Amino acid sequence: MFAEAIGGWLANSLALLADAGHMFTDVAAMSLTLAAIWFASRPATPRKTFGYYRLEILSAFINGIALASISVYVIYEALDRINHPPAIKGWEMTLIAFGGLVVNVVCAFLLHGDHQHDLNLRGAWLHVIGDALGSAAAIVAGVLVLTLGWNLADAVCSILISAIIIYGAWKLIRESVNVLLEGTPAHINLKAVEEKLRQAPNVVDVHDLHVWTITSGIEALSVHVVHDAGIQAKDLLAELRRTLHESFGIDHVTIQMESVDDDSIEPHPCFSGANCFGSEGFSRGARS
Repeated sequence: MFAEAIGGWLANSLALLADAGHMFTDVAAMSLTLAAIWFASRPATPRKTFGYYRLEILSAFINGIALASISVYVIYEALDRINHPPAIKGWEMTLIAFGGLVVNVVCAFLLHGDHQHDLNLRGAWLHVIGDALGSAAAIVAGVLVLTLGWNLADAVCSILISAIIIYGAWKLIRESVNVLLEGTPAHINLKAVEEKLRQAPNVVDVHDLHVWTITSGIEALSVHVVHDAGIQAKDLLAELRRTLHESFGIDHVTIQMESVDDDSIEPHPCFSGANCFGSEGFSRGARS
C-alpha cells in the first residue's frame, strides 16, 4: 500500500493511487473480517441467543459499502483527469504496479478457499481482487503511456476497473442486506420446500413457513405442520427433518406439529401475508 501510494504520487498515476486507496480499505476490511470471525466464535449468551454470527454479515455489508464508495471517488477523479490529462511517468508506474499485482495474486490465492460460501471472506476476497485488477489496469495503462504516449489510459483504466469493483460490491451488499432482513436464501426455493413438506405422509397442511440465513452457510427454518389425527407425531417429525436435510441441506429447524382435529391454533396474520402495519398486528405475538 505504501509503495503504491508513494509510487503513484511520484509517477502522477491515478491508477496507482486508486490501487493504494483500495489497499488502505483492505487493511480495514481484513481487520474487520478478523474481528468478526473472532466474535462469531464466541458462545451464545442469554442476551445473544444466536451468538455473534451476524457480525460476519455486518462486516460483509460494511466492506461492500467501502468498496463502492472508494470506486465512485476514483471514477470522479478519473473524469477530472480526462478533461485535464496530466503527464504520467510510465516506467515507474508499470514497475510498481507489477509488484502490487504479485502481492495481490498471492493474497487472493490465500483467501480463495471459502470465499464462495462465506460472505465475510468474500468481502475480503473482493477487496484483494479489486486491488489485483487495479494493478493489472495500472500495468496496461503504463504500457500504453510508454508505447503510445496516451496519458488518458491511466484515467480510462481506472474507470473500467472501478466499474467492475462496484458491480462486485453491489452483489455483496445485496446479499448481506438480504441476510440482515432475514430474506429467503437465494439458493433455496421456498415453494419447493413447502411442496416437499406437503408430500410427506399424513401431512394435511403447512403454514407459517420461513427460511432465513443466520450467517453464511447456516440456514434456519421454522414451520407449522398440520397432520392427521391419531399418528405418532415424533415419527413424522423425524421424517420431515430428514427430508429437509437431504433435499435442502437445512439442519437448524423448528417444526410446530399440529393435529388436524385441533382448531384452536391458527396462523398469525403477520406471518400469512396480511398487512400488519397496524397497531393490532404488532401488539399480539404469534401462537406457538
